[in-house]
Amino acid sequence: MINTIVQSDDTWMLWGILAVWASISIFLEQKYKWASVLSGAVIALLGALILSNLNIIPTESPVYDAVWTYLVPLAIPLLLFNINMRELFQESKKLILTFLICATGTVIGSSIGFFLLKDHIPEFAKLSAAIAASYVGGGVNFAAVTARFEPSSEMVSATVVADNMVMAAMFALFMLIPSLLFFKKRFNTPHIDELERGRVNKGEALASEYWRRKEISLKDVAASVGTSFFLVVLSFKLAEFFDRVIPSDENTSGIVVFLNGMLGEKYLLLSTLTFLFIYLFPNYFNKIKGGQELGTYLIYIFFVVIGAPASIPLIIEKAPLLILFVSIVGLFNLGTGLLFGKLFKLDLEHIVLASNATVGGPTTASAMAIAKGWRNLVGPILVVGTLGYIIGNYIGFLLGHWFLTF
Repeated sequence: MINTIVQSDDTWMLWGILAVWASISIFLEQKYKWASVLSGAVIALLGALILSNLNIIPTESPVYDAVWTYLVPLAIPLLLFNINMRELFQESKKLILTFLICATGTVIGSSIGFFLLKDHIPEFAKLSAAIAASYVGGGVNFAAVTARFEPSSEMVSATVVADNMVMAAMFALFMLIPSLLFFKKRFNTPHIDELERGRVNKGEALASEYWRRKEISLKDVAASVGTSFFLVVLSFKLAEFFDRVIPSDENTSGIVVFLNGMLGEKYLLLSTLTFLFIYLFPNYFNKIKGGQELGTYLIYIFFVVIGAPASIPLIIEKAPLLILFVSIVGLFNLGTGLLFGKLFKLDLEHIVLASNATVGGPTTASAMAIAKGWRNLVGPILVVGTLGYIIGNYIGFLLGHWFLTF
C-alpha cells in the first residue's frame, strides 16, 4: 500500500474531501459554461484521480466502500420519485435494443483482445472472461466470474487496477461525446434538443438552468429521506430473503437461477419496488420536492469515488497489457453502439447511456443521465442496466469455457 498524506482510515478527512470536492464540482458546473460542457461529473472524477495520483488521498478506503454500500442505494429511490411512468416504459423499450448492441460489442472486443494477447498475459482466459462479464453488467459480474474460474489473487488485483483506469477514462468519454458537435450533427439527440429549447438565458450554463432554485420544506426533506430509507431497507431485506430461499447453485434449473437473479438482486428489486410504490401512490410522490436534488448530491460524491482508485503508477507497474485489453473491450462496446446506432437511427443519448450501463453498471449510467439533465432516462437506464447483472454472468461463463480450450 502506497503511503498517502491522508490515510485510508482517516474517516472524517476523507468524507470531508469527498463532500467538498463534490460541492465544488457542482458549483463549477453551474457557474461556468466550460465546466457545464465538461460536466461536474467529469470534474469530480478527474479531481479525485489527480488527488490519488499525487498521493494525497488513498486509492482504497472503507469510506469509498461506504459510498457504494450506503449512499448509492439511498440515491436511487430519491432520483425516481418524480418519474413519468408512461415515458419510463417507452424509453425502456428503446434502450433494450441499444443495450444488447453494446453488449454484443463487448463480446466482439473480448474475443479479438483475447486472441491478440493470449500468449502474453498469465491466466488470460479466466481474466478476459471476467472482464467480458463486467463490461456487460458491471463489477458485480466481474466478482461472480472470477469466483467461478478462480484466477490468482495477484492477477485479479492487476485486472481490477486496469479496469478502474479504463472505466474512469470511458466514463469521461461518455460524458464528453454528447457535448461534441461532431456527434450531435450525425445522431438524433431529442433529450439534448429538449433541454436546449427550454433554456431561458442562452449565456448561462445549462446545468444552472436545469437546477433552478425550488421551494423545498423541511417536510419535503423528511419525506424524501425517510421514504428512501424505507424502500432501501424493504428491498434489501427482501432480496436477502429471496437469495436465501431460491437456490442458485450449479445443480439448479435455469428458470430457478433466473428467478434468483431477478428477486435476489438487491438493486433490481430496489428499482422495481420504487416503481411499484410510485405507480400505487402517485399523489404522495408527486407532492415530494427535493428528492432529485438530494439524490444528485449523493451521486456526485459517488463520482468522486470513481476517480480515486485509478492509480497511474500502479497501473504502469502491474497492468499495461491488461489496460490494452480492457481498452479494446470498452472501445468495441462503444464503437459497436455508435455504428449500429447510426445504422438503426438510434438516439445518441440512448447509445452513450447503454454503453455506460454495460461498462459500469446501472448506477454509473443513471448518474450520467442525472448529470446531463436527461431526467426521463434515469429510471429506464436503471431498469435496462440491471439486465446486465443477469446476462453478464452467462456471457462470462460461456466465453471463459471457450477461451480455456485454447
